[in-house]
Amino acid sequence: MVSLTVRRETWPIRGSFVISRGAKTSAEVVVVDLMDDGEDGTTLAGRGESVPYDRYGDTVGGVIEILEGLRDQVAQGLDRAGVQSALPAGAARNALDCAFWDLEAKRAGRRVWQLLDLTPPEPLLTAYTLSLGTAEAMGKAAADNADRPLLKLKLAGPDDLARVEAVHKNAPRARLIVDANEAWSLADFEELAPRLRDLGVEMIEQPLPADQDEALAGVQRPVPVCADESCHDTASLARIEGRYDAINIKLEKTGGLTEALLLKEAALAQGYAIMVGCMIGTSLAMAPAALVAQGAKVVDLDAPLLLARDRSEGLHYDGSLVHPSEPALWG
Repeated sequence: MVSLTVRRETWPIRGSFVISRGAKTSAEVVVVDLMDDGEDGTTLAGRGESVPYDRYGDTVGGVIEILEGLRDQVAQGLDRAGVQSALPAGAARNALDCAFWDLEAKRAGRRVWQLLDLTPPEPLLTAYTLSLGTAEAMGKAAADNADRPLLKLKLAGPDDLARVEAVHKNAPRARLIVDANEAWSLADFEELAPRLRDLGVEMIEQPLPADQDEALAGVQRPVPVCADESCHDTASLARIEGRYDAINIKLEKTGGLTEALLLKEAALAQGYAIMVGCMIGTSLAMAPAALVAQGAKVVDLDAPLLLARDRSEGLHYDGSLVHPSEPALWG
């Protein structure tokens, strides 16, 4: 019989993490543990982590309540396949889906990538995120991280050109992508995109609010535009057609690894470039995302680098190179 437990964990962030919607100093995560007591007396454990985000309609308390409400169903045999219809896409399903994948791997004595018949995962070059700040502050942060090959800049509208100019000046060899987190207007995009292209920016993530992004279908996009808040799962693809050049896959949005892999396959078939991103969580949340990120155009799995500390068995980061997980962590 499988038993389910759910807990809330708080992980401090180094300094603070700032985007256009506000700042945070800690990561609040939900962890699911699935314990399988075998007939031979052994116990196997599967874990999954998710980061509830109110912009996606999730809260820590709400996610915990949803998951605890499934405790009896899990004990009665609810499995990963059943979870896909039992829960909608979102943070609750993500934690449970990933925990089931971890448990399935332990039952089989194999890695998750083997169960999925994927090629062995390789180390990935991740973007490193610079929090939103003044041009001077972001320029200093860029100088401190000038040796990183790929920087992601959080933007907010006013003074964004100065911010990017300062980063480019202080980290001239770094590739740049920017994320407006829905803070721009169409006029902002039309003014900034050509100038950011000239500064070497390779991608603009979610410039307009998701409910106003139809405007992107009718304008020139001198820099490829990536959907984040506008694309959650495979059902989102029909709505964003013609508006974006890439999508950002996050397991909190897809509701876990299962749907994330389906979204990746469908998006590639429709010609989208793939970015795989994350919320601010620990290595336990990054590990399944790293499987989706294999072969992605842009990888943004730097959250553990932004924490004051990570799990003791966390992913190994060599500069901006993140290595696949070991079984002690996940999968």
